Amino acid sequence: MKEVMKTLSKLNIILELSKVRITFFVTVTTIFGYLCAAGKVDGKAWLTALGVFALACGSSVFNHVQEASTDAAMARTKNRPIPSGKISKSSAVLVGIFYLISGTITLWAFSGTPALLLGLLTLVWYNLIYTPMKKRNFLAIIPGSVIGALPPVIGWVAAGGNPVDRQIIVIASFFFIWQIPHFWLLLMLYRQDYESAGFPTIFRIFSEQQLSRITWVWTVATGLVGLLFPVFSIVQPSAIGIIMLLSFLWLFFRSSVLLKKDLSRVTFIHVFKEINIYVLLICLFHSSV
Repeated sequence: MKEVMKTLSKLNIILELSKVRITFFVTVTTIFGYLCAAGKVDGKAWLTALGVFALACGSSVFNHVQEASTDAAMARTKNRPIPSGKISKSSAVLVGIFYLISGTITLWAFSGTPALLLGLLTLVWYNLIYTPMKKRNFLAIIPGSVIGALPPVIGWVAAGGNPVDRQIIVIASFFFIWQIPHFWLLLMLYRQDYESAGFPTIFRIFSEQQLSRITWVWTVATGLVGLLFPVFSIVQPSAIGIIMLLSFLWLFFRSSVLLKKDLSRVTFIHVFKEINIYVLLICLFHSSV
């Protein structure tokens, strides 16, 4: 029994390092891109998603190593595996390398060189460009959002699509724009944590109320790009188009609480959940076509 508990504890540490809730969503958007190009989800789609999942997990592990000191300074992250002492940096690096090799081999073998190169670009962009940049520039989230825009492109390319097709540009733009209000809502929830850890924040130039209004604009922009899906034949049936319009109106009115003068933590939590639910619904709507 002790051995089982020890094994489960190690597995839990690896799952924490892998940020599985985030990497799972990356997998979903990869399959979404594949589905949009191929019109179906087959074995190649799952193998592509598996390769992207492994690379995303590896990237997350390396990020834990890179940000161990800042994680230790934030109440929200101080209990993560490395700052809490559950695992050493060197051991975490080995886990990250395992993920990197596994993801690289999987994408190369089953999805093709273009998909692999895009996957490696995503990892490099996250760990070598965005992660160092966000410690120096409060607007790093804007170029950083490229990271979330690339997984559906990987799926699209793996399915035989052209990375400069109009449809995938619209899809990538949708996921790119969504990440900006997603991050700013987190920032408003954990402002003190970010600032105590030494991260520059946009509060240097905007008040909370101003940022809340800007976040609402970006939230609405996410929904507006989603409405372009039927226009660019990403979704075909008129019924799905109507559902997407109704979903946009729901997001529009639900997120309008960000325009109120009296803001609270509960407000940011609700909108954060709702914009993520909206994005997930968009993926599910297309899957049901």
